[in-house]
Amino acid sequence: MRKVCTRILSIVGNVVMVRAEGVSYEELAEITSAGEKSLAQVIRLDADMVYLQAFAGSRGISTGDEVKFLGHPMRVGFSESMLGRIFNGSGMPRDNGPAITENLIEIGGPAVNPAKRIIPSKMIRTNIPMIDVFNSLVESQKLPIFSVSGEPYNELLARIALQAEVDIIVLGGIGIKYDQYLYFKETLEEGGALARSIFFVHTASDPVVEGLMVPDLALAVAEKFGLQGKRVLVLLTDMTNFSDALKEISITMEQVPSNRGYPGDLYSQLAARYEKAVDFEGAGSVTTLAVTTMPGDDVTHPVPDNTGYITEGQFYLRNGRVEPFGSLSRLKQLVNKKTRADHRPIMDGMIQLYAQYVETEEKRSMGFRMSEWDNKLLRYGKLFESEMMDLSVNIPLEKALDRGWQIMAECFKPNETSFRTDLVEKFWPKT
Repeated sequence: MRKVCTRILSIVGNVVMVRAEGVSYEELAEITSAGEKSLAQVIRLDADMVYLQAFAGSRGISTGDEVKFLGHPMRVGFSESMLGRIFNGSGMPRDNGPAITENLIEIGGPAVNPAKRIIPSKMIRTNIPMIDVFNSLVESQKLPIFSVSGEPYNELLARIALQAEVDIIVLGGIGIKYDQYLYFKETLEEGGALARSIFFVHTASDPVVEGLMVPDLALAVAEKFGLQGKRVLVLLTDMTNFSDALKEISITMEQVPSNRGYPGDLYSQLAARYEKAVDFEGAGSVTTLAVTTMPGDDVTHPVPDNTGYITEGQFYLRNGRVEPFGSLSRLKQLVNKKTRADHRPIMDGMIQLYAQYVETEEKRSMGFRMSEWDNKLLRYGKLFESEMMDLSVNIPLEKALDRGWQIMAECFKPNETSFRTDLVEKFWPKT
């Protein structure tokens, strides 16, 4: 039986407080004000005191309004017809299409039992050399993209969505600008990928609580498709906005703040979402790539700092490029050995040469005289940046490996590199 409260005790910001028993955490409630109904969610329980976050804000709500508890947490409809559709942070259509009301599934459930997972072993190709060659994305991996405001991280996500070899893309936008939402929509539509994509979009002008639900909505739907045998890639942007929403609500709740005002359970909140990445035995998989913007490019900021303890590496996006130093995919060795014999040697050898180039570039900028070897490194570094690091480069893994050999052949002699003789004989370009 649904519980009904006819007296609201207080309203602080968008948090409504009532007294009720038998109510559960994250349960939904319906607030009726002047004949209009709006949703709210239980965000805190203190004995019989219930704190509700009003989805559409508390404007217009008075202490005499009725609150009816629905007896279940937030749910989202699931159907194949979701593909190509765009929804808001409440799971309702944003594209003027019909609502998905069948097969309702609860969001925010527990992560899959580790005993039911299998060891990741399949590579997700993106046709981006700095990912495919140097830090391969592995199916069921969870990776953040560390960046700062102004960097093209949404453009990178859109490219991955277009080019990744997966069955379904689920995009979750948290606190994004309206033009960013349109960019994703138009890019995937023009690239022919919208038909295999599902959007859950929360813009900066939408209620804060909806932003908190976007990752759970996206991951719940992705998990359901994964259980049906689909390879699903979940793209989230931006988890710093998600964490800021957590902070805003915790401040409203007058909770004791932790580092830089964030709630003390920030780690647990982030882990609950990232740990949904999984490869199901006998079924599909869920892989997660999530943007984390670092205020002031500070990797010790609580959001990237906590994220780094949860995920399996990270991509650093700086100066419009995926940086070779700092970027790391800890699972890449599980798939690199299955691609081509020269994959791992190219990955290691080219990065070593690029590190030498960076040192040489510093010496040149300080006025040191350049040797013949230094000039070779300078040429190599420029070619590496333009033909491998540039995000506009769009080539398959095998062509990227071939291009790596060609770049080195233009700058060095075979005996000037550290590659094994058998690899040089097989892959070094013949003049």
